[in-house]
Amino acid sequence: MRDYYTLKVNLPAGIVSPGTLQTVLSLAYESKVRKVRFGARQQLLMTVHYEDMRFLEKDLKQHQISYELNAEQYPNIISSYCGEDVFRTGAWLRESEYHTVLDQFDYQPQLKVNLSDSNQSFTPFFTGNLNFIASPEPHFWYLYIRPKQSNLLFRWPELIYTNDIGRLAKAVEEAMLAHRFQGEDWLYKTVTAGENFITQPATQEVELPEFSLPYYEGFNRYGQRSWLGLYRRDEQFPITFLLDVCALCLTTRIGEICSTPWKSLIIKGIEEKDRAKWSHVLGKHSINVRHAANELAWQTEDHTDAGTHVKNHLLRYFEKNDTRTFGLCFGIQTRPKSEVFGSVLVRRRPLLQLGKLSLFSVYDLYFTENFNPNSRTYVLFDKGLLKFQLSAQIDRLCRKFSARRLSESLDLQPPKADELELLVNTVAVTYQCAHCFTVYSEQYGDSMQSIPVGIAFDALPDTYKCPTCSSPKQDFNMMHEELAV
Repeated sequence: MRDYYTLKVNLPAGIVSPGTLQTVLSLAYESKVRKVRFGARQQLLMTVHYEDMRFLEKDLKQHQISYELNAEQYPNIISSYCGEDVFRTGAWLRESEYHTVLDQFDYQPQLKVNLSDSNQSFTPFFTGNLNFIASPEPHFWYLYIRPKQSNLLFRWPELIYTNDIGRLAKAVEEAMLAHRFQGEDWLYKTVTAGENFITQPATQEVELPEFSLPYYEGFNRYGQRSWLGLYRRDEQFPITFLLDVCALCLTTRIGEICSTPWKSLIIKGIEEKDRAKWSHVLGKHSINVRHAANELAWQTEDHTDAGTHVKNHLLRYFEKNDTRTFGLCFGIQTRPKSEVFGSVLVRRRPLLQLGKLSLFSVYDLYFTENFNPNSRTYVLFDKGLLKFQLSAQIDRLCRKFSARRLSESLDLQPPKADELELLVNTVAVTYQCAHCFTVYSEQYGDSMQSIPVGIAFDALPDTYKCPTCSSPKQDFNMMHEELAV
């Protein structure tokens, strides 16, 4: 008999109401669960002792809450909803569009479904089997299909209308699960036979945006409100803390909590008058919200701590050697059939296999084409590395990436003699927040805090704070822009 079970509760599109989450967490706490995780597909995960499992199952069924035990028959629908408004505002895709799509899924998909804004890089595009990506044409979506247990990826020949996504997804899933996959043309004819879908011709492939992981942790302003990103180094969230978060959301009329593919939470719509209440909850549970940006750019597998241990080992090296990782994200794969998202991929494999027993592991190091984590093409950088060799090789790969970006951005033509003095004279010293990388320049001032153009950073009051994450003035670092010459 198993001592512990892994229980999964899907949060469709990574969205959950505070009331629903509060109910699930309260039932889990009564069953002696003290910490939970959020998975790479934005689901809620917890480990429950077998003696308590039957009581928790009974309570979940009584509250009509769907769950799975040690199974992945029904993968969660994931989406870029968690970053909408706070990181980027799409040309036409809004929060209401996501809800319109979700309302159409009156069944539990057995294939992985992704819903993505095409202009963001916070959530992955192609980790699903059915990958819907917003097109430039309002209310129409690309569909990229990846058959199960395959790296084949192909585009549906037409753009799909928002109100038909659920129906088409169900038809594609039924065809792919009922029959052996026989090619793109076969699937298209099978799904569209006798069915009418609102479509437009898809004349080109989706354009992948350049990857840039936003700083998704801590307090950050957007418009007249703030959002709060919550991240835990060990990926474990205390239930007592989350219950206080749910209670505060309910009392301050915040209707949704968002989980992210980076195993974190985002809470939008925090009023300025309520900031002190949120700070109180964080302080009460000793929750830190100012982690370094390079700590946030990691994806590890669900249901295992092996990837987290490797991540922490590498982070200690990065901190000691001040390794620059800006523009990269890292995935750690310790199981052969798991899937992680990253522009740099670390794969662990056994050097010796005796039946199901793996002996003496080594690591292979890959990077994606153009270092874009949404690319499906992996390039081998080094293989057969021991754990103590891994850090230095990743450092080399990071330097390779930085050198590549520099060569792409530099204009190799030397400036003319009469332009050189002008370039030198127009250089301005700027200051950058060490936490979220917001830049202050006297050429632009800070309109959000009523600081006019021309005010030098040294002339700002000591009470000045970062307009994005509220870090104090002393956490800004001088940037030497004259290097651009």
